[in-house]
Amino acid sequence: MWCRKNLSCTDTGSVPVYLNVYDLTPINGYAYWLGLGVYHSGVQVHGVEYAFGAHEFPTTGIFEGEPKQCDGFTYRKTILIGKTDLGPEEVRRVMEELAEVYRGNAYNLITKNCNHFCNDACVRLAGNPIPSWVNRLARIGFLCICVLPANLNSTRVQHHKTEDKASEGEKKKLKSERALQPSSPLILRAPSP
Repeated sequence: MWCRKNLSCTDTGSVPVYLNVYDLTPINGYAYWLGLGVYHSGVQVHGVEYAFGAHEFPTTGIFEGEPKQCDGFTYRKTILIGKTDLGPEEVRRVMEELAEVYRGNAYNLITKNCNHFCNDACVRLAGNPIPSWVNRLARIGFLCICVLPANLNSTRVQHHKTEDKASEGEKKKLKSERALQPSSPLILRAPSP
């Protein structure tokens, strides 16, 4: 575990707030040493990791899971961001507030990605931002946004629509299940490995 250089590890609060950083590509093994790389991140507090991902629906893109176990990514390191006095339920309320802003269909690789979410969450929980290198490529991409292809600026995870392959009975069942879902922001639970 690493502690940020500009952070006093004796910050006020009793509960540590960590940033778990993951590699999105094997090239990070080389790019990391140049201060570059493509990373996914999650905020760990009270033994739960919160992260943000894309989907095509106007519901929250925030999900929770086991720390250091985000499927599809290779764990790199943990960084102590600071400490908080918020309890588990208060942390969940913060995440529910962030869920209003971080909807799955609002994900954007350059302007609203998992690292942006983690930065906002860490500032709210511990009063400290994430290290700048974690989201450096998005900031560089923002400077070049006018030359990037439009489809890159709105990259979303592609889901296979179950409805396309479902029978009429299954379609009705899916629609009725969707109608039962609450409209208030809820945090999605990541599937168990």
